[in-house]
Parts: sequence; C-alpha cells; structure tokens
Amino acid sequence: MQKSITRTSLLVLFSLAVAGCSSMFKSAEDQTQGWSANQLYQAARDSVRASEWKSASQYLSAVETRFPYSSQAQQALIDQAYVYWKDDEPEQATAAINRFLALYPNHPGTDYMLYLKGLVTFTPPSAFLSSYTGQDPSERDPKGLRQSYQAFSELVTRFPDSRYAPDARSRLTWLVSTIAENEVNVAEYYYKRNGYVAAINRSQAVIRNFSGVQAAERALYIMMKSYENLDMPEQASDAKRVLDQNFPDSKYYTQGLNGDKHWTDMFKPASWFDN
Repeated sequence: MQKSITRTSLLVLFSLAVAGCSSMFKSAEDQTQGWSANQLYQAARDSVRASEWKSASQYLSAVETRFPYSSQAQQALIDQAYVYWKDDEPEQATAAINRFLALYPNHPGTDYMLYLKGLVTFTPPSAFLSSYTGQDPSERDPKGLRQSYQAFSELVTRFPDSRYAPDARSRLTWLVSTIAENEVNVAEYYYKRNGYVAAINRSQAVIRNFSGVQAAERALYIMMKSYENLDMPEQASDAKRVLDQNFPDSKYYTQGLNGDKHWTDMFKPASWFDN
C-alpha cells in the first residue's frame, strides 16, 4: 500500500513538473504573439545593441518565419548573418549569407553581404596573434583564407565603387601574400623530407599564380636547391638566375631555410584592419 501511494505521488509530481515546464515554454512563446514585424525587428535591434546575440537571433528568426514576404524579412536575414558572425557561428553565418544571395541576387545590400562573407573566414594580421600564439597565419588551414579571398574578389569586381571595396582591396593584398606563404610552407615541408619534385611543383605554383609576392624569394631558393638535389644543374641554374634577378643578395644564400624569416614584419603595426 505504501509503495502504491509513493508511486502515485511521484506520478503526480512528475505531471505537475511537466505541466509547469510546458506552461513556462508556452509563456515564453506567447510573449511575442501578436507582435508586428516592426516590433520583432526593433526587439532584435535592441538585443544587437546590447550584444545579446542569442535573443537577437530568436527575434530575427521570428521576423523571417512570421513575415516571410516583408521588407523586414530581407533585412532580418542580413542582420541574422551578422549576429551569427558576432556570436562565433561562422558556418551558420555563411549559410545565412549564401541563402540571402540566392534569394535576393539584386538586393542593394549584396555588396555588404559579400563583404561580411569575406570577414567571416578572414584571419586578421595582428601583433596579438604573433606574440601570444606564435603562429604564422600562413600556417593555418588555407581553406578559410581562400574562401575569404573569393568573397572579397567578387565584391571588388562586381561593386568597385562600394563603400566596402577599399577595405576589401587591402584585405586582398594581405590574403594574396598569406596564401602564397602557405604554398611555400608546403614546398619547404616537402623539400625537408626529400620530396624534391613535390617541392618544385609547389614553388612553381607560387611563381606562376602570385606575382610580386615576397614569398617568391623562398620559392625560388627551394626550387634551386631541389633541382640541385635531383642532379639537374641546368634547371638549378635557371632558378638561381631568376632568384638573383629579382632578389639580389638573397638572405637565403647565407641563412638557408632555417634562418629567421621575420614573417612578423608583415603584420606591423599591430592591426591593419578593424573588424
């Protein structure tokens, strides 16, 4: 009998708890029932100003869901991408941007969305990055850098007079140098493991695809040394000739590949860009 009473009491308590949770969720959901698109959007803007990214995202989603054909829905999707970015959700930010570009290809905010798409995967050069992590940005996974490059390139090509174009061009300059450095890092990796053919191929890609970058100096030196190790003196001589023409008194002749590359010099002053 006692066990039956206890079991019944537990069931009653469980039912009350479920009812309470249901009531709580219903109350939270009903809070914005009947709100207009403007009210929801204004609440989202207030949350953005307060850096309350989760609540801002909820309000913006409500605008899109309840008023899908409104002008506020278009702006809500723009803001949603920004909120995801600020909330450190790059994949969701990129998905929101791609959805916007597909739905509204001729929207006046297209240039901004391309700019934001570039920012999502951009790796900013800063003294903090080099001083506290010790990681050369060119040693990062290049996929994000290339995605950023593609977005900024599309922006400056399609919207050369956009207010975002000057900053995008500055970032493109940095990205080209950094992606080239990444290619040379891979070439050096192969060279130091006796993969001379692979090292030559990577080095040639830098010379062919990235005109005027500082990384070309190291690429040419790696090519020259790789050809020497492959006992191909004519090709080694050609690489040396190009190296001497473009980088007379190259530091690599004296310090080799193990010397100080001074890669942090690229990133002074402390920060080139404002995110």
